[in-house]
Amino acid sequence: MSTDSTKRPRKKGQQPAGRGAKPEPAAEEVRPRLGDEVPERVWRWASISILMLATALRFYALDLKPLHHDEGVNGFFLTNLLNGLGYRYDPQNYHGPSLYFLTAPLAKLAGLKTYAVRIPVALFGVGTVWLVLALRRNLGAVAALAAAALVAVSPGAVYYSRYFIHETPFVFFTLAIVVAALRFHETGGPGHLMLLALSAALLFTTKETAFISAGTLVLAALVAWSWVQLTGGPAAAVTRAERRRKGEATGLTANFFRRHDRMAPLYVAVAASLFVAVYVLLYTSFFTNSKGLSDSFAAFDVWSKTGASDFHAKPFYTYVKWLLQEEGPILILAAAGAAFALFERRKNRFAIFAGAWAFGLLLAYSLIKYKTPWLVLSFIVPLCLAAGYAVQALGRLIWAPLSIILAAAALAVCLYQSVVVNFVRYDDDRYPYVYSHTQREALEMVREVERLRDRLRERTRADRPPRVTIASPEYWPLPWYFQGIPGVAYEQKVNPSYDPLTVDAVIGRESDNPSEDQTAKLRAALGANYQKVGTYPLRPGVKLALFVRKDLAPSDGGR
Repeated sequence: MSTDSTKRPRKKGQQPAGRGAKPEPAAEEVRPRLGDEVPERVWRWASISILMLATALRFYALDLKPLHHDEGVNGFFLTNLLNGLGYRYDPQNYHGPSLYFLTAPLAKLAGLKTYAVRIPVALFGVGTVWLVLALRRNLGAVAALAAAALVAVSPGAVYYSRYFIHETPFVFFTLAIVVAALRFHETGGPGHLMLLALSAALLFTTKETAFISAGTLVLAALVAWSWVQLTGGPAAAVTRAERRRKGEATGLTANFFRRHDRMAPLYVAVAASLFVAVYVLLYTSFFTNSKGLSDSFAAFDVWSKTGASDFHAKPFYTYVKWLLQEEGPILILAAAGAAFALFERRKNRFAIFAGAWAFGLLLAYSLIKYKTPWLVLSFIVPLCLAAGYAVQALGRLIWAPLSIILAAAALAVCLYQSVVVNFVRYDDDRYPYVYSHTQREALEMVREVERLRDRLRERTRADRPPRVTIASPEYWPLPWYFQGIPGVAYEQKVNPSYDPLTVDAVIGRESDNPSEDQTAKLRAALGANYQKVGTYPLRPGVKLALFVRKDLAPSDGGR
Protein backbone atom coordinates (compact mmCIF):
# COMPACT_ATOMS: atom_id res chain seq x y z
CA MET A 1 0.00 0.00 0.00
CA SER A 2 1.84 3.02 -1.24
CA THR A 3 1.23 6.62 -0.23
CA ASP A 4 0.97 9.74 -2.31
CA SER A 5 3.77 12.22 -1.87
CA THR A 6 2.88 15.57 -0.38
CA LYS A 7 5.05 17.12 -3.07
CA ARG A 8 2.63 16.68 -5.95
CA PRO A 9 3.30 18.30 -9.33
CA ARG A 10 1.46 21.57 -9.90
CA LYS A 11 -1.73 21.20 -11.89
CA LYS A 12 -1.99 22.85 -15.25
CA GLY A 13 -3.26 26.40 -14.91
CA GLN A 14 -2.56 26.65 -11.18
CA GLN A 15 -0.17 29.51 -10.29
CA PRO A 16 1.78 30.06 -7.09
CA ALA A 17 0.46 32.66 -4.66
CA GLY A 18 3.82 34.45 -4.53
CA ARG A 19 7.55 34.11 -5.02
CA GLY A 20 8.72 30.75 -3.71
CA ALA A 21 5.26 29.87 -2.45
CA LYS A 22 3.76 26.46 -3.07
CA PRO A 23 0.21 26.28 -4.36
CA GLU A 24 -2.40 25.67 -1.68
CA PRO A 25 -4.03 22.32 -2.45
CA ALA A 26 -7.76 22.10 -2.83
CA ALA A 27 -9.26 21.32 0.55
CA GLU A 28 -11.27 18.45 -0.87
CA GLU A 29 -8.14 16.82 -2.28
CA VAL A 30 -5.75 17.04 0.68
CA ARG A 31 -3.76 13.87 1.27
CA PRO A 32 -2.03 12.96 4.54
CA ARG A 33 0.84 15.36 5.10
CA LEU A 34 4.52 14.86 5.73
CA GLY A 35 4.74 13.89 9.39
CA ASP A 36 1.68 11.68 9.10
CA GLU A 37 3.78 9.00 7.44
CA VAL A 38 6.30 6.45 8.68
CA PRO A 39 9.25 4.73 6.97
CA GLU A 40 8.14 1.88 4.75
CA ARG A 41 10.02 -0.70 6.79
CA VAL A 42 8.41 0.51 10.01
CA TRP A 43 4.99 0.40 8.32
CA ARG A 44 5.52 -3.15 7.12
CA TRP A 45 6.66 -4.58 10.45
CA ALA A 46 4.09 -2.62 12.45
CA SER A 47 1.30 -3.87 10.17
CA ILE A 48 2.49 -7.47 10.46
CA SER A 49 2.69 -7.19 14.26
CA ILE A 50 -0.82 -5.75 14.49
CA LEU A 51 -2.26 -8.48 12.27
CA MET A 52 -0.48 -11.16 14.30
CA LEU A 53 -1.87 -9.73 17.54
CA ALA A 54 -5.36 -9.57 16.05
CA THR A 55 -5.05 -13.18 14.89
CA ALA A 56 -3.82 -14.42 18.26
CA LEU A 57 -6.62 -12.73 20.19
CA ARG A 58 -9.27 -14.08 17.84
CA PHE A 59 -8.04 -17.65 17.34
CA TYR A 60 -6.48 -18.65 20.67
CA ALA A 61 -8.77 -21.13 22.49
CA LEU A 62 -11.56 -20.28 20.06
CA ASP A 63 -13.88 -22.86 21.62
CA LEU A 64 -13.18 -21.74 25.20
CA LYS A 65 -16.52 -20.11 25.92
CA PRO A 66 -19.75 -22.07 25.43
CA LEU A 67 -21.98 -21.19 22.52
CA HIS A 68 -24.43 -18.38 23.14
CA HIS A 69 -28.17 -19.00 22.66
CA ASP A 70 -28.01 -17.26 19.24
CA GLU A 71 -24.95 -19.25 18.21
CA GLY A 72 -26.86 -22.42 19.01
CA VAL A 73 -29.73 -21.35 16.76
CA ASN A 74 -27.30 -20.45 13.97
CA GLY A 75 -25.60 -23.80 14.48
CA PHE A 76 -28.99 -25.52 14.08
CA PHE A 77 -29.53 -23.85 10.68
CA LEU A 78 -26.00 -24.73 9.59
CA THR A 79 -26.46 -28.35 10.70
CA ASN A 80 -29.64 -28.66 8.66
CA LEU A 81 -27.90 -27.14 5.65
CA LEU A 82 -24.99 -29.58 5.82
CA ASN A 83 -27.28 -32.56 6.49
CA GLY A 84 -29.17 -31.95 3.25
CA LEU A 85 -32.27 -30.40 4.86
CA GLY A 86 -31.57 -27.05 3.21
CA TYR A 87 -31.96 -23.54 4.55
CA ARG A 88 -35.06 -21.35 4.36
CA TYR A 89 -34.80 -17.69 5.25
CA ASP A 90 -37.27 -16.62 7.94
CA PRO A 91 -37.65 -12.84 8.40
CA GLN A 92 -39.55 -13.15 11.66
CA ASN A 93 -36.73 -14.11 13.98
CA TYR A 94 -33.45 -14.57 12.17
CA HIS A 95 -30.90 -12.69 10.10
CA GLY A 96 -29.64 -13.09 6.54
CA PRO A 97 -28.31 -16.25 4.88
CA SER A 98 -24.73 -15.26 4.03
CA LEU A 99 -23.26 -16.45 7.35
CA TYR A 100 -24.44 -20.02 6.80
CA PHE A 101 -23.34 -20.33 3.18
CA LEU A 102 -19.94 -18.76 3.93
CA THR A 103 -19.38 -21.10 6.91
CA ALA A 104 -20.67 -24.29 5.29
CA PRO A 105 -17.55 -25.20 3.23
CA LEU A 106 -15.19 -25.15 6.22
CA ALA A 107 -17.72 -26.87 8.51
CA LYS A 108 -18.11 -29.56 5.85
CA LEU A 109 -14.35 -30.17 5.90
CA ALA A 110 -13.66 -29.76 9.63
CA GLY A 111 -16.95 -31.05 11.00
CA LEU A 112 -19.66 -29.38 13.06
CA LYS A 113 -17.35 -28.37 15.87
CA THR A 114 -17.44 -25.16 17.88
CA TYR A 115 -14.00 -23.99 16.80
CA ALA A 116 -14.73 -24.82 13.13
CA VAL A 117 -17.89 -22.73 12.83
CA ARG A 118 -16.24 -19.81 14.60
CA ILE A 119 -13.17 -19.77 12.31
CA PRO A 120 -14.82 -17.89 9.39
CA VAL A 121 -16.07 -15.19 11.75
CA ALA A 122 -12.62 -14.89 13.33
CA LEU A 123 -11.14 -14.53 9.83
CA PHE A 124 -13.56 -11.70 9.10
CA GLY A 125 -12.39 -10.10 12.35
CA VAL A 126 -8.76 -10.21 11.24
CA GLY A 127 -9.84 -9.07 7.78
CA THR A 128 -11.44 -5.98 9.30
CA VAL A 129 -8.07 -5.03 10.80
CA TRP A 130 -6.47 -5.53 7.38
CA LEU A 131 -9.06 -3.26 5.74
CA VAL A 132 -8.29 -0.54 8.28
CA LEU A 133 -4.64 -0.75 7.26
CA ALA A 134 -5.76 -0.35 3.64
CA LEU A 135 -6.92 3.18 4.55
CA ARG A 136 -3.33 4.42 4.88
CA ARG A 137 -3.53 6.76 1.90
CA ASN A 138 -6.77 8.29 3.08
CA LEU A 139 -6.16 8.59 6.78
CA GLY A 140 -2.38 8.72 7.08
CA ALA A 141 0.02 5.96 8.07
CA VAL A 142 0.17 6.87 11.75
CA ALA A 143 -3.61 7.09 11.99
CA ALA A 144 -4.12 3.82 10.09
CA LEU A 145 -1.67 1.95 12.30
CA ALA A 146 -3.21 3.34 15.49
CA ALA A 147 -6.74 2.60 14.29
CA ALA A 148 -5.84 -0.95 13.23
CA ALA A 149 -4.15 -1.60 16.58
CA LEU A 150 -7.23 -0.37 18.43
CA VAL A 151 -9.54 -2.61 16.37
CA ALA A 152 -7.12 -5.50 16.96
CA VAL A 153 -7.39 -5.22 20.77
CA SER A 154 -10.88 -3.74 21.18
CA PRO A 155 -12.75 -5.87 23.75
CA GLY A 156 -15.94 -5.78 21.68
CA ALA A 157 -14.27 -6.39 18.33
CA VAL A 158 -12.42 -9.40 19.76
CA TYR A 159 -15.40 -10.75 21.70
CA TYR A 160 -17.76 -10.83 18.72
CA SER A 161 -15.03 -12.10 16.37
CA ARG A 162 -15.12 -15.21 18.58
CA TYR A 163 -18.91 -15.61 18.17
CA PHE A 164 -20.75 -17.53 15.45
CA ILE A 165 -23.15 -14.65 14.77
CA HIS A 166 -23.61 -12.18 11.91
CA GLU A 167 -22.10 -9.04 13.43
CA THR A 168 -18.41 -9.36 12.52
CA PRO A 169 -19.00 -10.28 8.83
CA PHE A 170 -21.57 -7.46 8.73
CA VAL A 171 -19.00 -4.90 9.89
CA PHE A 172 -16.37 -6.33 7.53
CA PHE A 173 -18.65 -5.90 4.52
CA THR A 174 -19.55 -2.36 5.63
CA LEU A 175 -15.89 -1.38 5.80
CA ALA A 176 -15.24 -3.20 2.50
CA ILE A 177 -17.84 -0.93 0.87
CA VAL A 178 -15.94 2.11 2.17
CA VAL A 179 -12.55 0.86 0.96
CA ALA A 180 -13.89 -0.20 -2.45
CA ALA A 181 -15.70 3.12 -2.89
CA LEU A 182 -12.51 5.03 -2.06
CA ARG A 183 -10.47 3.01 -4.55
CA PHE A 184 -13.15 3.48 -7.21
CA HIS A 185 -13.17 7.21 -6.51
CA GLU A 186 -9.39 7.34 -6.88
CA THR A 187 -9.00 5.12 -9.94
CA GLY A 188 -12.36 4.87 -11.66
CA GLY A 189 -11.45 1.22 -12.23
CA PRO A 190 -14.27 -1.23 -13.00
CA GLY A 191 -12.70 -3.86 -10.73
CA HIS A 192 -13.26 -1.66 -7.69
CA LEU A 193 -16.82 -1.01 -8.85
CA MET A 194 -17.42 -4.78 -8.88
CA LEU A 195 -15.93 -5.15 -5.40
CA LEU A 196 -18.20 -2.34 -4.23
CA ALA A 197 -21.27 -4.11 -5.64
CA LEU A 198 -20.23 -7.47 -4.17
CA SER A 199 -19.58 -5.97 -0.72
CA ALA A 200 -22.95 -4.23 -0.78
CA ALA A 201 -24.73 -7.44 -1.79
CA LEU A 202 -23.07 -9.40 1.01
CA LEU A 203 -23.88 -6.65 3.50
CA PHE A 204 -27.58 -6.78 2.64
CA THR A 205 -27.63 -10.58 2.74
CA THR A 206 -26.02 -10.65 6.18
CA LYS A 207 -28.39 -8.51 8.26
CA GLU A 208 -31.58 -6.59 7.64
CA THR A 209 -30.15 -3.58 9.48
CA ALA A 210 -27.90 -3.00 6.44
CA PHE A 211 -30.11 -0.09 5.44
CA ILE A 212 -29.11 1.73 8.64
CA SER A 213 -25.40 1.30 7.95
CA ALA A 214 -25.73 2.11 4.25
CA GLY A 215 -27.83 5.19 4.97
CA THR A 216 -25.35 6.40 7.57
CA LEU A 217 -22.45 5.98 5.12
CA VAL A 218 -24.23 8.14 2.56
CA LEU A 219 -25.10 10.80 5.13
CA ALA A 220 -21.55 10.79 6.52
CA ALA A 221 -20.16 11.31 3.01
CA LEU A 222 -22.55 14.24 2.49
CA VAL A 223 -21.55 15.74 5.84
CA ALA A 224 -17.84 15.47 4.99
CA TRP A 225 -18.33 16.98 1.52
CA SER A 226 -20.54 19.81 2.82
CA TRP A 227 -18.20 20.67 5.67
CA VAL A 228 -15.21 20.90 3.35
CA GLN A 229 -17.15 23.12 0.96
CA LEU A 230 -18.19 25.42 3.79
CA THR A 231 -14.79 25.65 5.46
CA GLY A 232 -12.29 24.67 2.76
CA GLY A 233 -11.36 28.21 1.69
CA PRO A 234 -11.26 29.82 -1.75
CA ALA A 235 -8.53 27.62 -3.23
CA ALA A 236 -10.85 24.69 -3.83
CA ALA A 237 -13.48 26.81 -5.56
CA VAL A 238 -10.90 28.45 -7.80
CA THR A 239 -9.44 25.11 -8.78
CA ARG A 240 -12.84 23.67 -9.66
CA ALA A 241 -13.75 26.79 -11.67
CA GLU A 242 -10.52 26.62 -13.64
CA ARG A 243 -11.06 22.94 -14.40
CA ARG A 244 -14.57 23.63 -15.64
CA ARG A 245 -13.32 26.41 -17.94
CA LYS A 246 -10.73 24.05 -19.40
CA GLY A 247 -13.36 21.36 -20.00
CA GLU A 248 -11.77 18.94 -17.53
CA ALA A 249 -13.79 16.41 -15.55
CA THR A 250 -14.71 17.71 -12.12
CA GLY A 251 -16.31 14.71 -10.47
CA LEU A 252 -16.12 10.95 -10.07
CA THR A 253 -18.93 10.19 -12.52
CA ALA A 254 -17.51 12.45 -15.21
CA ASN A 255 -14.05 10.93 -14.76
CA PHE A 256 -15.35 7.35 -14.89
CA PHE A 257 -17.45 7.84 -18.02
CA ARG A 258 -14.74 9.86 -19.76
CA ARG A 259 -12.08 7.26 -18.99
CA HIS A 260 -14.06 4.23 -20.10
CA ASP A 261 -16.10 5.91 -22.83
CA ARG A 262 -18.62 3.44 -24.28
CA MET A 263 -17.77 0.65 -21.83
CA ALA A 264 -18.79 2.63 -18.72
CA PRO A 265 -22.55 1.89 -18.98
CA LEU A 266 -21.73 -1.80 -19.43
CA TYR A 267 -19.56 -1.81 -16.29
CA VAL A 268 -22.34 -0.17 -14.31
CA ALA A 269 -24.84 -2.74 -15.60
CA VAL A 270 -22.51 -5.63 -14.71
CA ALA A 271 -22.02 -4.24 -11.19
CA ALA A 272 -25.77 -3.89 -10.71
CA SER A 273 -26.29 -7.42 -12.04
CA LEU A 274 -23.66 -8.76 -9.66
CA PHE A 275 -25.46 -7.19 -6.70
CA VAL A 276 -28.81 -8.63 -7.81
CA ALA A 277 -27.36 -12.07 -8.58
CA VAL A 278 -25.72 -12.47 -5.16
CA TYR A 279 -28.81 -11.13 -3.39
CA VAL A 280 -31.18 -13.47 -5.24
CA LEU A 281 -28.93 -16.55 -5.00
CA LEU A 282 -28.48 -16.29 -1.24
CA TYR A 283 -32.01 -15.33 -0.24
CA THR A 284 -33.52 -18.05 -2.45
CA SER A 285 -30.94 -20.55 -1.13
CA PHE A 286 -29.69 -21.04 -4.69
CA PHE A 287 -33.21 -21.19 -6.15
CA THR A 288 -34.51 -23.80 -3.70
CA ASN A 289 -36.72 -21.33 -1.80
CA SER A 290 -38.29 -18.73 -4.06
CA LYS A 291 -40.29 -17.26 -1.16
CA GLY A 292 -37.02 -16.19 0.46
CA LEU A 293 -36.71 -13.31 -2.00
CA SER A 294 -40.04 -11.74 -1.07
CA ASP A 295 -39.38 -12.49 2.60
CA SER A 296 -36.14 -10.50 2.37
CA PHE A 297 -38.18 -7.38 1.68
CA ALA A 298 -40.81 -8.21 4.28
CA ALA A 299 -37.97 -8.34 6.81
CA PHE A 300 -37.54 -4.56 6.71
CA ASP A 301 -41.06 -4.12 8.02
CA VAL A 302 -40.60 -6.85 10.64
CA TRP A 303 -37.37 -5.40 11.98
CA SER A 304 -38.60 -1.80 11.93
CA LYS A 305 -41.40 -2.94 14.26
CA THR A 306 -38.93 -4.86 16.41
CA GLY A 307 -36.78 -1.74 16.76
CA ALA A 308 -39.76 0.22 18.04
CA SER A 309 -41.01 -2.50 20.40
CA ASP A 310 -40.19 -3.01 24.07
CA PHE A 311 -38.19 -6.15 23.23
CA HIS A 312 -34.63 -5.48 24.44
CA ALA A 313 -35.69 -1.86 25.02
CA LYS A 314 -33.11 0.25 26.86
CA PRO A 315 -32.52 3.98 27.53
CA PHE A 316 -31.07 6.34 24.93
CA TYR A 317 -27.67 6.58 26.66
CA THR A 318 -27.10 2.79 26.91
CA TYR A 319 -24.53 2.47 24.12
CA VAL A 320 -22.47 5.38 25.43
CA LYS A 321 -22.54 3.78 28.88
CA TRP A 322 -21.37 0.44 27.49
CA LEU A 323 -18.66 2.09 25.39
CA LEU A 324 -17.33 4.05 28.35
CA GLN A 325 -17.20 0.87 30.41
CA GLU A 326 -15.51 -1.34 27.80
CA GLU A 327 -14.09 0.95 25.10
CA GLY A 328 -13.50 4.18 27.07
CA PRO A 329 -10.10 5.10 25.57
CA ILE A 330 -11.41 4.52 22.05
CA LEU A 331 -14.52 6.65 22.60
CA ILE A 332 -12.57 9.55 24.12
CA LEU A 333 -9.89 9.51 21.42
CA ALA A 334 -12.57 9.23 18.73
CA ALA A 335 -14.28 12.38 19.99
CA ALA A 336 -10.94 14.18 19.90
CA GLY A 337 -10.18 12.85 16.42
CA ALA A 338 -13.54 14.00 15.07
CA ALA A 339 -12.94 17.47 16.53
CA PHE A 340 -9.45 17.68 15.02
CA ALA A 341 -10.83 16.63 11.62
CA LEU A 342 -13.56 19.26 11.72
CA PHE A 343 -11.54 22.25 12.86
CA GLU A 344 -7.98 21.80 11.63
CA ARG A 345 -6.98 24.26 8.88
CA ARG A 346 -6.20 21.73 6.18
CA LYS A 347 -9.09 19.34 6.03
CA ASN A 348 -8.83 15.59 5.58
CA ARG A 349 -12.23 14.76 4.17
CA PHE A 350 -11.99 11.07 4.98
CA ALA A 351 -11.23 11.81 8.62
CA ILE A 352 -14.35 14.00 8.74
CA PHE A 353 -16.30 11.18 7.11
CA ALA A 354 -15.02 8.66 9.68
CA GLY A 355 -16.10 10.87 12.58
CA ALA A 356 -19.54 11.48 11.03
CA TRP A 357 -19.91 7.76 10.32
CA ALA A 358 -18.98 6.75 13.88
CA PHE A 359 -21.05 9.24 15.81
CA GLY A 360 -23.88 9.24 13.26
CA LEU A 361 -24.26 5.49 13.64
CA LEU A 362 -24.00 5.77 17.42
CA LEU A 363 -26.80 8.34 17.37
CA ALA A 364 -28.94 6.28 14.98
CA TYR A 365 -28.76 3.13 17.10
CA SER A 366 -29.22 5.12 20.32
CA LEU A 367 -32.51 6.52 18.98
CA ILE A 368 -33.81 2.96 18.43
CA LYS A 369 -35.38 1.43 21.55
CA TYR A 370 -34.07 -2.05 20.73
CA LYS A 371 -30.50 -2.31 22.03
CA THR A 372 -28.15 -5.26 22.30
CA PRO A 373 -24.39 -5.11 22.95
CA TRP A 374 -23.31 -6.81 19.72
CA LEU A 375 -24.71 -3.84 17.77
CA VAL A 376 -21.90 -1.79 19.34
CA LEU A 377 -19.48 -3.45 16.93
CA SER A 378 -20.95 -1.47 14.01
CA PHE A 379 -19.64 1.77 15.44
CA ILE A 380 -16.52 0.47 17.22
CA VAL A 381 -14.67 0.27 13.88
CA PRO A 382 -15.36 3.85 12.68
CA LEU A 383 -14.71 5.06 16.24
CA CYS A 384 -11.27 3.44 15.99
CA LEU A 385 -10.68 5.26 12.70
CA ALA A 386 -11.44 8.60 14.34
CA ALA A 387 -9.37 7.61 17.39
CA GLY A 388 -6.41 6.77 15.17
CA TYR A 389 -6.69 10.17 13.53
CA ALA A 390 -6.59 11.78 16.98
CA VAL A 391 -3.28 10.03 17.72
CA GLN A 392 -1.86 11.31 14.45
CA ALA A 393 -3.15 14.86 14.89
CA LEU A 394 -1.89 15.09 18.46
CA GLY A 395 1.57 14.09 17.33
CA ARG A 396 1.59 16.57 14.48
CA LEU A 397 -0.04 19.55 16.17
CA ILE A 398 1.04 19.26 19.80
CA TRP A 399 3.88 16.89 20.70
CA ALA A 400 4.77 13.52 19.17
CA PRO A 401 5.80 11.83 22.46
CA LEU A 402 2.41 12.77 23.92
CA SER A 403 0.56 10.97 21.12
CA ILE A 404 2.76 7.90 21.60
CA ILE A 405 2.09 7.85 25.34
CA LEU A 406 -1.68 8.25 24.86
CA ALA A 407 -1.79 5.60 22.15
CA ALA A 408 0.22 3.15 24.27
CA ALA A 409 -2.01 3.78 27.29
CA ALA A 410 -5.20 3.31 25.24
CA LEU A 411 -3.90 0.08 23.73
CA ALA A 412 -2.78 -1.23 27.12
CA VAL A 413 -6.17 -0.55 28.73
CA CYS A 414 -8.11 -2.07 25.82
CA LEU A 415 -5.82 -5.10 25.64
CA TYR A 416 -6.18 -5.76 29.37
CA GLN A 417 -9.97 -5.48 29.21
CA SER A 418 -10.02 -7.64 26.10
CA VAL A 419 -8.06 -10.43 27.79
CA VAL A 420 -10.31 -10.30 30.86
CA VAL A 421 -13.64 -10.42 29.01
CA ASN A 422 -12.53 -12.92 26.36
CA PHE A 423 -10.45 -15.40 28.35
CA VAL A 424 -11.35 -15.01 32.03
CA ARG A 425 -14.83 -13.48 32.56
CA TYR A 426 -16.35 -14.55 29.26
CA ASP A 427 -19.59 -15.70 30.95
CA ASP A 428 -19.80 -13.01 33.64
CA ASP A 429 -22.83 -10.86 32.84
CA ARG A 430 -21.46 -7.93 34.84
CA TYR A 431 -19.62 -7.15 31.62
CA PRO A 432 -21.87 -5.56 28.94
CA TYR A 433 -20.71 -7.79 26.09
CA VAL A 434 -21.52 -10.92 28.12
CA TYR A 435 -25.21 -10.63 27.39
CA SER A 436 -27.33 -13.55 28.61
CA HIS A 437 -24.45 -15.86 27.80
CA THR A 438 -24.33 -19.59 28.41
CA GLN A 439 -22.55 -20.33 31.69
CA ARG A 440 -19.48 -22.54 31.65
CA GLU A 441 -21.15 -24.87 34.18
CA ALA A 442 -23.72 -25.81 31.53
CA LEU A 443 -20.99 -27.74 29.75
CA GLU A 444 -20.60 -29.91 32.85
CA MET A 445 -24.20 -31.03 32.34
CA VAL A 446 -23.35 -31.89 28.73
CA ARG A 447 -20.37 -33.90 29.94
CA GLU A 448 -22.57 -35.68 32.48
CA VAL A 449 -24.91 -36.77 29.68
CA GLU A 450 -21.88 -38.01 27.72
CA ARG A 451 -20.75 -39.96 30.79
CA LEU A 452 -24.27 -41.38 30.97
CA ARG A 453 -23.68 -42.89 27.54
CA ASP A 454 -20.53 -44.60 28.85
CA ARG A 455 -22.31 -45.96 31.95
CA LEU A 456 -25.16 -47.17 29.77
CA ARG A 457 -22.71 -49.20 27.72
CA GLU A 458 -20.92 -50.58 30.80
CA ARG A 459 -23.90 -51.44 32.99
CA THR A 460 -26.52 -52.57 30.50
CA ARG A 461 -24.28 -53.58 27.60
CA ALA A 462 -26.63 -51.57 25.40
CA ASP A 463 -24.77 -50.17 22.42
CA ARG A 464 -27.04 -47.19 21.90
CA PRO A 465 -27.07 -43.47 22.74
CA PRO A 466 -28.88 -42.40 25.89
CA ARG A 467 -32.51 -41.37 25.44
CA VAL A 468 -32.82 -37.91 26.94
CA THR A 469 -35.99 -35.84 27.22
CA ILE A 470 -35.72 -32.08 27.66
CA ALA A 471 -38.80 -30.78 29.44
CA SER A 472 -37.48 -27.25 29.91
CA PRO A 473 -38.78 -24.62 27.44
CA GLU A 474 -35.36 -22.95 27.75
CA TYR A 475 -32.62 -25.11 26.29
CA TRP A 476 -30.55 -23.35 23.59
CA PRO A 477 -27.70 -23.96 22.74
CA LEU A 478 -28.02 -27.56 23.96
CA PRO A 479 -29.07 -28.91 20.52
CA TRP A 480 -25.59 -27.99 19.28
CA TYR A 481 -23.87 -29.96 22.03
CA PHE A 482 -26.28 -32.90 21.83
CA GLN A 483 -26.13 -33.24 18.04
CA GLY A 484 -24.11 -36.44 18.45
CA ILE A 485 -26.85 -37.97 20.62
CA PRO A 486 -29.81 -38.74 18.36
CA GLY A 487 -31.97 -39.88 21.25
CA VAL A 488 -32.59 -36.37 22.61
CA ALA A 489 -36.24 -35.21 22.48
CA TYR A 490 -37.14 -31.54 22.98
CA GLU A 491 -40.65 -31.80 24.41
CA GLN A 492 -40.51 -28.50 26.37
CA LYS A 493 -43.07 -29.72 28.92
CA VAL A 494 -43.42 -32.22 31.77
CA ASN A 495 -45.21 -35.43 30.88
CA PRO A 496 -47.57 -37.12 33.34
CA SER A 497 -45.15 -40.04 33.68
CA TYR A 498 -41.87 -41.37 32.27
CA ASP A 499 -41.08 -44.99 31.45
CA PRO A 500 -37.53 -45.95 32.49
CA LEU A 501 -37.50 -48.45 29.63
CA THR A 502 -37.73 -45.65 27.07
CA VAL A 503 -36.29 -42.59 28.89
CA ASP A 504 -32.85 -42.62 30.48
CA ALA A 505 -32.69 -38.99 31.63
CA VAL A 506 -34.86 -35.89 31.86
CA ILE A 507 -33.77 -32.25 31.97
CA GLY A 508 -36.16 -29.70 33.45
CA ARG A 509 -36.07 -26.11 34.58
CA GLU A 510 -35.41 -25.32 38.23
CA SER A 511 -36.45 -21.90 39.49
CA ASP A 512 -37.36 -19.99 42.63
CA ASN A 513 -40.39 -18.75 40.70
CA PRO A 514 -43.15 -21.38 41.19
CA SER A 515 -44.67 -20.59 37.79
CA GLU A 516 -41.39 -21.49 36.06
CA ASP A 517 -40.10 -24.30 38.29
CA GLN A 518 -40.62 -27.83 36.92
CA THR A 519 -38.80 -29.88 39.54
CA ALA A 520 -41.83 -30.64 41.71
CA LYS A 521 -43.81 -31.91 38.71
CA LEU A 522 -40.81 -33.89 37.52
CA ARG A 523 -40.32 -35.60 40.87
CA ALA A 524 -43.96 -36.64 40.84
CA ALA A 525 -43.80 -37.84 37.22
CA LEU A 526 -40.46 -39.64 37.58
CA GLY A 527 -41.25 -41.36 40.85
CA ALA A 528 -38.65 -43.55 42.53
CA ASN A 529 -37.05 -44.70 39.30
CA TYR A 530 -34.95 -41.56 38.79
CA GLN A 531 -32.39 -39.63 40.78
CA LYS A 532 -31.55 -35.95 40.58
CA VAL A 533 -27.90 -35.74 39.56
CA GLY A 534 -27.42 -31.99 39.75
CA THR A 535 -28.49 -28.44 38.98
CA TYR A 536 -26.61 -26.49 36.32
CA PRO A 537 -26.95 -22.81 35.37
CA LEU A 538 -27.68 -22.45 31.65
CA ARG A 539 -27.49 -18.66 31.60
CA PRO A 540 -28.37 -15.88 34.07
CA GLY A 541 -31.85 -16.55 35.42
CA VAL A 542 -32.13 -20.05 33.93
CA LYS A 543 -31.08 -23.22 35.80
CA LEU A 544 -31.55 -26.78 34.61
CA ALA A 545 -31.97 -29.91 36.74
CA LEU A 546 -30.78 -33.28 35.42
CA PHE A 547 -32.61 -36.45 36.47
CA VAL A 548 -31.13 -39.85 35.55
CA ARG A 549 -32.37 -43.41 35.95
CA LYS A 550 -31.14 -44.66 39.31
CA ASP A 551 -29.32 -47.64 37.81
CA LEU A 552 -27.45 -45.26 35.48
CA ALA A 553 -26.77 -42.48 37.99
CA PRO A 554 -23.13 -41.71 38.90
CA SER A 555 -21.86 -43.64 41.92
CA ASP A 556 -20.93 -40.44 43.74
CA GLY A 557 -24.49 -39.14 43.45
CA GLY A 558 -23.63 -36.26 41.12
CA ARG A 559 -23.41 -32.63 42.10
